[in-house]
Amino acid sequence: MVSAPSWVEHAIWWQVYPLGFVGAFPESSEAPRPGQHRLRRLVDWLDHAIALGASGIALGPIFASRTHGYDTTDHYRIDPRLGDDADFDHLVAEAHRRGLRVLLDGVFNHVGVDFARFREQAADWFSGDTFEGHAELITLNHDNPEVIDYTADVMAHWLGRGADGWRLDAAYIVPEHFWASTLPRVRERFPDAWFVGELIHGDYAAVVEAAGFDSATQYELWKAIWSGLNDGNFFELDWALQRHNAFLTRFAPLTFVGNHDVTRIASKLERPEHVAQALVIQLTVGGVPSVYAGDELGFRGVKEERYGGDDAVRPEFGAPPPELDAFGADVWALHQFLIGLRRRHPWLHSASTTALRLDNRHYVYETRSGDDALLVALNIDEEPLRLTLADVGAARGRVIGGSAAPPREVVDALVVEPHGWRIVGPV
Repeated sequence: MVSAPSWVEHAIWWQVYPLGFVGAFPESSEAPRPGQHRLRRLVDWLDHAIALGASGIALGPIFASRTHGYDTTDHYRIDPRLGDDADFDHLVAEAHRRGLRVLLDGVFNHVGVDFARFREQAADWFSGDTFEGHAELITLNHDNPEVIDYTADVMAHWLGRGADGWRLDAAYIVPEHFWASTLPRVRERFPDAWFVGELIHGDYAAVVEAAGFDSATQYELWKAIWSGLNDGNFFELDWALQRHNAFLTRFAPLTFVGNHDVTRIASKLERPEHVAQALVIQLTVGGVPSVYAGDELGFRGVKEERYGGDDAVRPEFGAPPPELDAFGADVWALHQFLIGLRRRHPWLHSASTTALRLDNRHYVYETRSGDDALLVALNIDEEPLRLTLADVGAARGRVIGGSAAPPREVVDALVVEPHGWRIVGPV
């Protein structure tokens, strides 16, 4: 089993989809042109990531492509709509100067129709399939040693230029033996790099082990968080967290409540109060948290299954600081609080959870690693949740935070208002 680099124990990612963030895709009224050096706009937002509490910036695709970045034409070239190598070097240097890691998005399952080997009709480089029926996305032949060589060299090239790791796009559809052949060659040169596979379903732990990933995207937990809150069914969430506990014994999953491929959490949840509960869950359970740019500001956006259906969740950002309405200001403050809590309690990276009280609309759980523990109480009912701490194994506790919580109050019982939450620590 691969051991993840130690720095990941403190990693909290701020995820950005660069082409949308800087207005390079889809085309705006000011059509993006090569030489505009738009990638440097991200540097203006790095202090925002620091203020959020993030320790790294996870970039979407930045390599040459025709449209959305996932139709790569040249993995060795920065997309000219974003800039060039000097712009990448500047971004990495400015991120590292602030103590931020940089994660790249590697699309190695498929390429675009302008990819050189495809235009040269090098048939042995391709499987003859397309990715999920998209004619413009051509699947690579992962049994071809030249494809393995190419992928390993691309990864090493950008790690050598300062990147700290890779998100491996569509890893769920790539044969595991391909990753198992590729990643050890990259790790040999860059042992401190981190690799997270995009997995959506299946046996995450078995795939992570067979492929040699450090982590995988935790879509099971993402789904259980929003649907458990919407449906008033905390049993679904508890089941997902039991599976999450099992994953944590083998690897630390990448947790999220939003990313560039899904409807924003503020739009997905039926009640705005439940955004807070979703964040509380994500940031008090084990794993490596990721926050999608804009979610921390209360942005809304619905993904639709149509051409251009991702555009609403991949908007252009102006110059910081962002203007916030009251909801956005509250969401921003809550992100700062919860991420700050996590950074003060780094043991949460490996924490497992245990349900102490569970029914459809109430969920009280302990999150623990060794001797360190917190109590989390969630109430999505229309009536207050009344809880005596002795009934859940604690005589007293100190309220750390909550939707209507007196700060630092020592209590032996809790009353959690409708659609509210509390986090309680030791006295």
